[in-house]
Amino acid sequence: MKKILMIFALMTGVTAAYAQQSSGDYYEGLSRKIGFSQMIAPHGLEITYDKTVHVIFPSPVKYVDLGSTNLIAGKADGAENVIRVKAAKKHFRQETNMSVITEDGNFYTFNVKYADEPLLLNVEMCDFIQDGETVNRPNNSMEIYLQELDNESPRLVRLIMKSVYKQDKRKIKHIGSKRFGVQFLLKGLYSHNDLLYFHTQVKNQTNVPFDVDFVTYKIIDKKIVKRTAMQEQVIYPLRSFNYVTRINGKSSECTVFALPKFTIPDDKKLVVEMYEKQGGRHQSFEVDNEDLMLAETINELKVR
Repeated sequence: MKKILMIFALMTGVTAAYAQQSSGDYYEGLSRKIGFSQMIAPHGLEITYDKTVHVIFPSPVKYVDLGSTNLIAGKADGAENVIRVKAAKKHFRQETNMSVITEDGNFYTFNVKYADEPLLLNVEMCDFIQDGETVNRPNNSMEIYLQELDNESPRLVRLIMKSVYKQDKRKIKHIGSKRFGVQFLLKGLYSHNDLLYFHTQVKNQTNVPFDVDFVTYKIIDKKIVKRTAMQEQVIYPLRSFNYVTRINGKSSECTVFALPKFTIPDDKKLVVEMYEKQGGRHQSFEVDNEDLMLAETINELKVR
């Protein structure tokens, strides 16, 4: 009996000692520890109260999160890819953090501390993105899948647009418009997953530059009955590659637009319109559902 009581006391003591060492939470339970290879290494950022630090990203900012109320941050007026950061109060001691997600799907994280005179007041982030495999360290950015792209990879979308732009092949030769010495063409139509890619070209054969105000994609009725309101469905491009707002005289420019997947009813048509800023040389062309169904699959392209 004494032996049983001694063994019980010993086991109780061991259990109590283990309980003191272990909190019993998920960090010391069955969960696997996060290794260094899974860590996104943060950038160090110094800020101050009397000066503004600007951080420039390679694409528009979609999301910003601040670790504490000691920071003030927001997009710079008129610039979608620039974040301005300041200290909300002077000489705060505790280090905090800031996280940013950009439109191209990259994730950036910063360790932020107060400094009377920050070493860097303007930072360009595109120079600091590291490839973990190349430099034997974790990536400094992480790809984020955005809902507006139907969870398509933003990097893949950009890569596809870039590939179409670089190949610069005219697959479609019957869709376009030409007015006032300006030509607006649909060179190619491509499909990948839930996105459509329109490869367009503007040729300015005049000596007067053509300034693009905006481009619209609208599905409208083929036949417009008098005294009835025309029903329009506007399709908004999700991304564009090489969107040029000025085509100089005697020159041409190409742009690739990424749009959400859609089809066109038999009694309707897609009208793509390009308006000239402070001018009247507007251009437009039409696309039928038959043309849309002949969109080339992106798998046939050499995406590099």
